[in-house]
Amino acid sequence: MANANSPKSSTVLGQGVPPRVRFCPSPTGNPHVGLVRTALFNWAFARHKEGTLVFRIEDTDAARDSEESYDQLLDAMRWLGFDWDEGPEVGGPHAPYRQSQRMDVYKDVAQKLLDAGHAYYCYCSTEELDARREAARAAGKPSGYDGHCRDLSTEQTEAYKAEGRTPIVRFRMPDETITFTDLVRGEITYLAENVPDYGIVRANGAPLYTLVNPVDDALMEITHVLRGEDLLSSTPRQIALYKALTELGIAKETPAFGHLPYVMGEGNKKLSKRDPQASLNLYRERGFLPEGLLNYLSLLGWSLSADRDIFTIGEMVAAFDIADVNPNPARFDLKKAEAINADHVRMLDVKDFTERCAPWLRAPFAPWAPEDFDESKWQAIAPHAQSRLKVLSEITENVDFLFLPEPVSDEASWAKAMKEGSDALLRTAREKLAGADWTDPESLKAAVLAAGEEHGLKLGKAQAPVRVAVTGRTVGLPLFESLEILGKEKTLARIDAALAKL
Repeated sequence: MANANSPKSSTVLGQGVPPRVRFCPSPTGNPHVGLVRTALFNWAFARHKEGTLVFRIEDTDAARDSEESYDQLLDAMRWLGFDWDEGPEVGGPHAPYRQSQRMDVYKDVAQKLLDAGHAYYCYCSTEELDARREAARAAGKPSGYDGHCRDLSTEQTEAYKAEGRTPIVRFRMPDETITFTDLVRGEITYLAENVPDYGIVRANGAPLYTLVNPVDDALMEITHVLRGEDLLSSTPRQIALYKALTELGIAKETPAFGHLPYVMGEGNKKLSKRDPQASLNLYRERGFLPEGLLNYLSLLGWSLSADRDIFTIGEMVAAFDIADVNPNPARFDLKKAEAINADHVRMLDVKDFTERCAPWLRAPFAPWAPEDFDESKWQAIAPHAQSRLKVLSEITENVDFLFLPEPVSDEASWAKAMKEGSDALLRTAREKLAGADWTDPESLKAAVLAAGEEHGLKLGKAQAPVRVAVTGRTVGLPLFESLEILGKEKTLARIDAALAKL
């Protein structure tokens, strides 16, 4: 493969015609963030160009695909806020949109390719293929398929059949250099010797991805294929297949290809769907906002501007151009993802924030009994919590002191806050808090400040044992607003309990 340093262009086939792009995942396991990034770029491209997004399910692998994973895919798309113009639950002129329901289509196309000489039966056994590949490698030659069955005589074919061999179907690659302009990477050239004939139908008659994916793209009139860099090496095969399909009247044209950069994980290795941090469900369960996660994922290969990382999905759609995608690998940075999500949490209006936190305020996430939850206290504390969360799941431990009978405190927090003399400080603080105005957080602050001054402590040191006594934690929401919302009776009772413990 050769990659020329020619300038990238957003000029595409069917210029002036609204583009048709597709997102075509396989329903195998939980959706992962690399898949979401691919969906995002396709969706943003379609919406920016006022084109069509086709959502197609590639479920021809019965051993790995499942209905559970299919349902998870649709649920993930809805949660992320993606809509599609054709596909499951929507329909469209090219239905069905599940490959498992299109087997007759692939069988028909494979036969047409065979009849026209674009494909042929290959009877080579796995052992024979392995031996010839090893010999080619030893001789310093390309180790791809060597064309052994390309031009079998009738006698050779009958001999293989007599042995009981069941053939696969291979596509006949043309003996020519293939060059195309990648929308992300510029001009790319593949020499013929580096792209051997390849299988399109298994020996059991099941079609392979190498056939079904381009055939569906052709029949669904896809104009742009935006996909991961890992599929780049298959592109010359697909271009050759498209040429054959066009000759047969099955395809109208070859789509434009754009290959998106790898998403890297720990150790600068490609982020695999098996990596724990790759699972979309992980981010949903932790309370990432869809808009926060999508904002971050968009930065893995694209940016709105050099000095701006935070933007809405609407702003992304308005600005997105596939020609602006950076071909270099992008590393997934969890801390940056959390920071961007925190910005989106703060961008919510308070009512929206309180509603989105709801799942983490009830079972199985909430440690308090349902009857102990106080809606008025939650509404009062929510504005103070909103500015401090990175992800929504953090709300539970931030507000649990309001709804639990007793605060949750670990030994480390207790030891950190309750230094020598803390009992005397707490007694003074209790006395002054008892006489404070409990409708005014500033009055509560003044009470603790005065207690600290009597013991030679500044506010930061004085409030630490009060915070742990009342909330159980050394850090948390604004203390004096929290005390006001908890109320005088419970606050003083918790200080009394802490004193008893000391």
